[in-house]
Order: sequence, then structure tokens, then C-alpha cells
Amino acid sequence: MTENVARRGFLLGGAVIGAGALVTACTGNEAPAPAAASAPAPAPAATGGNDAPGEKVVIGFSAPAADHGWIAAIAKNAEAAAKEYSDIEFKPVEPTNDINAQISAVESLIAAKVAALVILPNDGQQLNQIARQASDAGIPVINLDRVFPDKLSYRTWIGGDNYGMGVAAGHYIGKKLKDKGVASPVILEIQGIATLPLTQDRSKGFEDALKTYGFSVTAKQDAQFTVESGTKVAANLLQAHKKIDAIWNHDDDQGIGVLAAIKEAGRSEFFMVGGAGSANAMRDIQAGSGVLEATVTYSPTMASSAIKLARLIAQGKGMSDLVENQVPQSITLASETITKDNVAEYLPLGFES
Repeated sequence: MTENVARRGFLLGGAVIGAGALVTACTGNEAPAPAAASAPAPAPAATGGNDAPGEKVVIGFSAPAADHGWIAAIAKNAEAAAKEYSDIEFKPVEPTNDINAQISAVESLIAAKVAALVILPNDGQQLNQIARQASDAGIPVINLDRVFPDKLSYRTWIGGDNYGMGVAAGHYIGKKLKDKGVASPVILEIQGIATLPLTQDRSKGFEDALKTYGFSVTAKQDAQFTVESGTKVAANLLQAHKKIDAIWNHDDDQGIGVLAAIKEAGRSEFFMVGGAGSANAMRDIQAGSGVLEATVTYSPTMASSAIKLARLIAQGKGMSDLVENQVPQSITLASETITKDNVAEYLPLGFES
């Protein structure tokens, strides 16, 4: 879900250094030319930098239970980001996979009148109404990852590019098979939870990218984002297809089970692309000893950025590298392809499955 990073495309802290006056070089005995009239440069978004301590703010945080490596990293990153600032009081509620329990937890944060609220909902549709209540109560909601369908329910959304994940995986697989001259390849897709919009977006991106090479998905099945389901689904697909050219597995956590099934079956005639960017997957890619050749990112560092955004919004600040005075309404992180060539750069950002 497991899905890009604040340091790529957006700098949340630090002052913007405005352009200085135009300096004209002088040679010999020539007098300096008069300065040309020009429009004044825009003022920095936050003098002294957005990371400088400001008004003390209480930021509430609610997310699902950390029974999945990606979700565990979300909670860890959010807490770590909050600790970077002396002006943040971090107020997390008990993580839960129960919809009603998460609604009750968010209600408690609304009652506490937090300055901002970061929510990764178990289900955006089912948590939409409580997020709307927070927004209506004047509490800006930073919607993390799984989107609320009503834009009035949140101030800013930040998350990964699910469609882009599929596109990245599709291009890696499509190009490699095309370059190898493979005709009518057998391409398998192991999804997360098929009913989630994020999974559907990933599958659509994958399908669209493969089409540009004249390819299509031979078979797909969902594995529920769990290791156990990953093992079971992969075993079934391996048994059903005696020859496979490539597999895209949406989630590196469930990928542990997928790879276990592949090893148990003794299959190695194909290559595989993972999803999300776990440290486990990156180490496998780095070793180069198995079928896993790449993974496409959906980084849980987005939680760190969500906390930083919540702080800026609660303090009435914008993003210092942007001209606008307000934090954007939507931030989509890019999905990047990690291979053996660049894995060392990304490994420090990986999460443990």
C-alpha cells in the first residue's frame, strides 16, 4: 500500500533564498551601468525557515493496526517526524483494523480539539463521515494514502501513485520481454485486496502500460496483503501455469509468501517485479540470486511528510519552496523503479516486512 518521498519534488522545511540584486561587471574605466528596473522578487514563504519552532500544535494521528510491515512503518515514520519538532505534541490513538473502533478513536481526537488530524483510514468510504465531522469542526484533516471520497472531508491528501506503480511495473516487464523478443508472454499479476480502489488503480496502470508493448495479463489473483495468502495464491498460479515469463506482485510484504512458494516449487524460468519497496525485497534484488529483479515504490515515508504538512497547515504556513502561501490540496508521490543498478540509493528508505 502499501505507496513517494518528501525529499523528491517537495522540500517541507528550510527557507527559500531570494534572488539578489543584479550585479553588472565593470571593466577598465567604464562606469557601472544603472540597475535595470524589475519587478520585486517574491518574499520567502517563511522567513527563517519552516523548520524554526513556531506555535505549539497538537497533531492527532489514526491508522490501522501495524500487522503489516508497510503499516508498521507508517506509524513509526509519523512518530519519528513529530519528534523532530519541539512545537508538535503528537497525539496518536490506538491503531485498529476495526472500522467502528477507528471511528470512535477519531471522535476522541475531535473532542480533544487537536490542531490538525492525520488519518490513514482502514477504508476511505467508511471513514468519510467522521473525517467530514472533523473538518466541519474546524480541524484540518490530512488524508494519508486511502482517500476519502468527499473532498470536503479533508484539507490535504498525500499518498503514493497507485496507478503509477502499475505503469512502472508494466513498463519494466513489457520492455524486458520486448527486448528479449518474447511473443505472447505469460504474465501473471498477484494483487493485494481486489476490492480496494488502490488495487484497481494498480491493475489499471499495469494493464495500460503492457498494452503499449502489445501484451496483456494472462491471469491475476488477489492475495490480501498477507504472507500466508501470498504463499497460497502463488502456489496455485504456479501449478496452473507450467511456463511463466513474468510476475508482478503488488506488495512486498505478501511477496515474502510469494517468493517462498516459488522457491518451494523450484521455478526460476521467469522474473518478478515487487511493489512498495521493502528492505527485504531490496536485499533480494541486491543479491541477484533469485527471480525478484525489481520493485516499484510506494514509500511509507509519506507518513513523515503528512506530519510535516499537518504542522504547516496548523501553523498557517505554506511550503517554503513553493510560491503559494498555502499547502497544496493534493500531493502525489512518484512511483520509482528500484533495480540492482540503484538499489543502494533506496535501501535506507526501505521498511522491514
